[in-house]
Amino acid sequence: MNKLLKGLLASVIFMGLLVGCGEKDKNMKKVAIIQLVEHTSLNTIKSAFDERMKELGYEDGVNVEYIFKNAQGDNNTAASIIQEFKGENPDVIMAIATPVAQSAATLSKDIPVVFAAVSDPIGAKLTTSLKQPDKNITGTSDEIQVELILDKALQVNPQLKKLGVIYNKGEANSITNIKKAKDYCDDKGIRIEEATVTNVNEIQSAVDVLSSQCDAIFVPNDNTVASAMNVVSSACIKAKIPLYVGADSMVQDGGFLSVGINYENLGKETADMVNKVLKGTAISNIPVKVFKEDLNIYVNEKVLKELDISLPESIKNDKALFMMK
Repeated sequence: MNKLLKGLLASVIFMGLLVGCGEKDKNMKKVAIIQLVEHTSLNTIKSAFDERMKELGYEDGVNVEYIFKNAQGDNNTAASIIQEFKGENPDVIMAIATPVAQSAATLSKDIPVVFAAVSDPIGAKLTTSLKQPDKNITGTSDEIQVELILDKALQVNPQLKKLGVIYNKGEANSITNIKKAKDYCDDKGIRIEEATVTNVNEIQSAVDVLSSQCDAIFVPNDNTVASAMNVVSSACIKAKIPLYVGADSMVQDGGFLSVGINYENLGKETADMVNKVLKGTAISNIPVKVFKEDLNIYVNEKVLKELDISLPESIKNDKALFMMK
């Protein structure tokens, strides 16, 4: 009798352990995620996405299988990853940053795609409509507030005459934002000095030239340059000129000032969209979410001191000012 009871008890404990570990859902979903490159903005999006998916009830290995790949900033690698994803036949592809979203678009006829941090989805040819996405692709857009950022630059230095810009001309998002910067500077009588790069190895020489010739430098949310923010920031601090950037995380990594959104919110919203797709909502019924409200002014306090700049009252007293240490 005792042996029988012990056997039953052991069985109960074993079954309890199985339940505690979580049984595999027969209807397990598969989510393929591709990230362009490692840098703070994109990492923040991915972390916030992961956190929100857990909040929504998705548990890796139980009711969802994640396949995560990093393209390491290389478009050819991104194309290879997308081909791997095709063989995996995921329920949805999540693409973080414009270049990998464009690569993922090659599979959108058969697999829905949700992108994150695409500044200009229409310009990138991912959709022709933000309200009713028509290419089986939707997502979140981090529209950069170029005019607002450069307005702050003029408030800091009303005598600004020459602005340097550095970006990768292979990134559609950067081309869109640099055009905005050029239009703004043309209107204000500010001369633009332009430097383009194709990879991080070219950034040091480009920023050294710009920082020696310009009153300030502007970098949009360019993924190539964001991957080497320490290089750009150090050069600008050495030259004693401010570095204006397109994202709060770029301020965190050494930029002087930006006006923009919180990338954690963008990552969470992207997860909400993926959840809708997994629940059966058609992409055409999930409008692109453009983040351009509830903006903050981000200033790097350490860089502010390094440059010995006194913020004008118009910025110092702004309720949206957020000092980053």
